Amino acid sequence: MYGIMNFPGRTSSVWIYLLVVLLDCYWEAVSGQLSYSVSEEVNLGTAVGNIAKDLNINVQDLESRMFQIVAGSKRKYFEVNLKTGVLYVNERIDREELCGTEPKCSLSVEAVINNPLKLYRIEIMILDVNDNSPLFLSTSQVIDITENTAAGEKFPLHPADDADVGKNTVNTYKLSQNEHFSLVTHKGESVTVELLLQKVLDREKQSVIRLILTAVDGGTPAKSGSMTIIVNVLDINDNSPVFSQTLYKASVYENVKVGTSIITLNATDLDLGQNGQVFYSISKVGRGKQTDQFAIDEKIGTVTNTKNIDFEENNAFEIRVQASDGASSPRTSHAKLLIEVLDVNDNAPEISVTSLLNAVKEDAPIGTAIALVSVFDKDGGKNGMVQSKITNHVPFKLESNYKNYYSLVVDGPLDRESASQYNISITATDEGSPPLSSTKVINVHVSDVNDNKPLFTENIINVYVKENSPVGAIIKTVTAVDADIDQNGQVSYSFLKSNSDSMQFSTLVNINSETGDIVSLQSFNYEELKTFQFKVQATDSGVPPLSSNVTVNVLILDENDNNPTILAPYSEHGSVNSENIPYSAEAGYFVAKIRAVDADSGYNALLSYHLSEPKGNNLFRIGTSTGEIRTKRRMSDNDLKTHPLVVLVSDNGEPSLSATVSIDVVVVESTADIQTQFRHVPIKEESFSDLNLYLLIAIVSVSVIFLLSLISLIAVKCHRTDGSFSRYSAPMITTHPDGSWSYSKSTQQYDVCFSSDTLKSDVVVFPAPFPPVDAELISINGGDTFTRTQTLPNKEKVRAALL
Repeated sequence: MYGIMNFPGRTSSVWIYLLVVLLDCYWEAVSGQLSYSVSEEVNLGTAVGNIAKDLNINVQDLESRMFQIVAGSKRKYFEVNLKTGVLYVNERIDREELCGTEPKCSLSVEAVINNPLKLYRIEIMILDVNDNSPLFLSTSQVIDITENTAAGEKFPLHPADDADVGKNTVNTYKLSQNEHFSLVTHKGESVTVELLLQKVLDREKQSVIRLILTAVDGGTPAKSGSMTIIVNVLDINDNSPVFSQTLYKASVYENVKVGTSIITLNATDLDLGQNGQVFYSISKVGRGKQTDQFAIDEKIGTVTNTKNIDFEENNAFEIRVQASDGASSPRTSHAKLLIEVLDVNDNAPEISVTSLLNAVKEDAPIGTAIALVSVFDKDGGKNGMVQSKITNHVPFKLESNYKNYYSLVVDGPLDRESASQYNISITATDEGSPPLSSTKVINVHVSDVNDNKPLFTENIINVYVKENSPVGAIIKTVTAVDADIDQNGQVSYSFLKSNSDSMQFSTLVNINSETGDIVSLQSFNYEELKTFQFKVQATDSGVPPLSSNVTVNVLILDENDNNPTILAPYSEHGSVNSENIPYSAEAGYFVAKIRAVDADSGYNALLSYHLSEPKGNNLFRIGTSTGEIRTKRRMSDNDLKTHPLVVLVSDNGEPSLSATVSIDVVVVESTADIQTQFRHVPIKEESFSDLNLYLLIAIVSVSVIFLLSLISLIAVKCHRTDGSFSRYSAPMITTHPDGSWSYSKSTQQYDVCFSSDTLKSDVVVFPAPFPPVDAELISINGGDTFTRTQTLPNKEKVRAALL
């Protein structure tokens, strides 16, 4: 069936020839072949034909079934309008660029449609238009003719080359008006022209004759080109060299070495001497593009190649050779040489890939087409027959569509987290001898789906923060890793709130949703808050989003930020601190007891007492841990009556903080003179405040709990069976002169020290063999709250403070 379509407004009409060829039933992927024709140099967008109508495909299905044109070349000359189904020109078409001088020019493209996958072959004939003028290879030609040359002698002229074909190529030649020459035109595959001498030349009258040769093509309108012919009239040399043949034929394999001998020509001249000596050369008359491919020995006539010969570029050469004698005005003769190029298997197959998908999803089903693969070999015969296959182990395979056209499809399950991309090696091998092959690596990316939730590296995170740390400091950066990528792997952080939260931690800390940085919103005070807990949730940006959470425990570490405080009766400002001792006091006589407390905890609250006396006075000593001041020796007559003492109370923090108190010790003659010193204590208006009541209740409650626990522990130990006593020896409690006591067993021993005279009773437990790395500190503040905290991990002691 043939059809003609005219499009108004365009300078050329588009002739469309439609031929539907149904293939054999055994090939289901190729449904048929279409043939169209279009003139070269038509405007972009010119319609070639309605491909949807000609293929009997519903226009509405073109876009949904991913209908597309797969170009056979690097440039995509044609495209399909998916809305109308019209095949139109997508790029400028130059027939001469595509096919050169070939009389028939066509482009083969493939149309692909999915669901189901079908392949259609489309052949588009490119029609020539007269868009090129005849062109001579040179602007002038010089011809030497002797003056005794007889009328009727012919001289070959340079033919004009017209890139167009058919009727648009060179049709005729014209010569400028003159009295000596005319043209002889020969029409065959191409139009050749010779200069015919009509009247004998006379060098003495005119030594140089200038002519204009014009070549005219057969197009409408006709185009032309011209060349200047310069005729030099020479003196007599009456015999020209004669070739043994007017036409020589030779054959040569492609890719032979440069300088290979192809054929030796022979020409003879009947003249004698210099006029009979023959010199060979390649005439520039003819197909000038090929003259530089070969050379001829000037004296012997052997033709050799000067460049590499490629069968795929030219499978034959037509060369004009000439023989000239050695006269001062040489005569020449011409012959034609045809060289046939024989093919060898020197071209490996070429693999072209057209991607259908930018990336394949990791949950793509088996059979999903991701690319079209075409293979082409420039060689002919067996050298051009190709077999293709995938050489590496990948979850993909090649499915044959038509001859050397394949579909690359999914052949197994995909997992982006295991392999985010595949390098598929496709090898094509021809059947030449020896066979040649080429390999193309196709990089296929696997796109992500949201199948992995963010994961924290730890289930529980413990964060240690020093008290008094600056506001806005980053106390911890939590990190969750999501195996997915892009949006599916983009993690944001937030606090996970629940109704069971006992504290509004959002007023204490904040979290950066992008980086996971946890920032403090206030400066922490260990004496007010020792620990708090919250949960952080990590959520990805997938659809639907996936999340996980982690528990964060924030532990406030105590800093030594409180000085020791001296307790009454030595703490009043403006009072006189003095104590009396008898002159007869023995060594070890009790003078006074200094009591102090520290609001810090742990080692920062562990106090030590030091005594400073005037130089030369070494009468008193003080208990480092008890604060009791006692005499070292008996009094002597040389001792002063009043001894000013300064007591320094220091904690065990780094750096250490301290407080001082001054006491004057007065020596009296007898014990009867010692009177109790009553100091003025300010009387508060209220007899007993609520805070003191709560403090008293707390102290009594803790004391009762401690006693009950101790009694229960002793009862359990005493109730053990004989077998248990045989395994563990009976515990032993030992008291010491300084007021401390120790509890020991056969396997462990504990030293416990009480300082009972201060308002804050300290219990320090020392395990004898191995000090614990981490222990618990139990503290009851001045209020009615009970707080359980954890001591510093690097201390070797465990201290329980009962306020």
